Amino acid sequence: MVETKRKIKPESPEEPHDHRTATGTWEKRREKIRGSAFGPALLKILSLIFWCALLLRKAIYQLGLKKPLRLPARVISIGNLSVGGTGKTPAAILAAETLHLHGKSLAILSRGYNRLRDASEVVTLLDDNPPHWEECGDEPWMMHQALFGLNIPILVSKNRVRAGQEAITFYHSKALILDDGFQHWKIKRDLDIVLVNAAAPFTADHLLPSGNLREPASSLKRAHLVVITHADLISTEDLKVLREKIEEKNSRAEIIEAVHAPDFLLDLKSQRRLDVSLLEGRRIVTLSGIAYPQLFENQLKDLGAKIEQRWRYPDHHPYQIEELKALETMRAGRALITTLKDATRLPLGWKETFSGEFYALAIKLKITQGQEIWEKALLG
Repeated sequence: MVETKRKIKPESPEEPHDHRTATGTWEKRREKIRGSAFGPALLKILSLIFWCALLLRKAIYQLGLKKPLRLPARVISIGNLSVGGTGKTPAAILAAETLHLHGKSLAILSRGYNRLRDASEVVTLLDDNPPHWEECGDEPWMMHQALFGLNIPILVSKNRVRAGQEAITFYHSKALILDDGFQHWKIKRDLDIVLVNAAAPFTADHLLPSGNLREPASSLKRAHLVVITHADLISTEDLKVLREKIEEKNSRAEIIEAVHAPDFLLDLKSQRRLDVSLLEGRRIVTLSGIAYPQLFENQLKDLGAKIEQRWRYPDHHPYQIEELKALETMRAGRALITTLKDATRLPLGWKETFSGEFYALAIKLKITQGQEIWEKALLG
């Protein structure tokens, strides 16, 4: 393992290399705590405190001490039970495309993590006036890139009640997609879509911080529709077992299946969209700061590319120009491939830093079983 904050010597390109920053991810810190004498007990205690806080918050709304606001629009929440990797952003994009295809006036409401501006301020992304990604967050910018040309407003704010009201007032939205909204209690929803990652399901997980669950698996009973994502990464038998586990938690919800499929390559210098077949037989270098980089890398392998270097960073990592200069030195002219999400976080000066090919792989969510159920649920 080579850290990018140290002096890096070029290595043989014959085998893939994994380069990471010295900054530890939460998973590394958690494993370090778990390996200490009292670590496992500490994590369990913290998970218990977290569970109590969740129960209290839920009780406040169930007892009517606070009431979710009913907005004069159809509200569709897309969320999950666990932290990262289920595909909420591609699902929100697909939902927006589906509603737009059926002539619905809509907007997307996003929290916008890691943005530089006041989190409560509403920032709107439109085709003719997009802000810099640091003002809105990388995931809203990624949605904007994928939906460019449809002129679907994406309103970013921690205060999603205010964002929803602005979407209705200024853009006359009749449908609101609440991105990452399953744990958001302030707005009343008409449809709760919950994503379950087939490769890392909730069935063997625990509450944060001991595990990756944002709330107990029993909360799945609130879902109206469950989408099993990455359904192609497990066997038919395991998929059947997962369906049964979901049905145990919620016998009323519809269950459909989806995969993450390569959509197109975006030439980041010319902004041209290219066919993914361009990668077949190519020796490449990858750059990613996402929850599950292996999935991204496996998709590139499936397209026929040979990965000779892997540069991995923590999820939502804001790239520094020094890191990119180190990468440029070591890639030795090979094509560099990143994700559309990572492309939004490139610093000023990246174009001058990279002299060779630089592409972003765009991913789309594809419903493989239950397309009619998906459309019927969205359209109400």
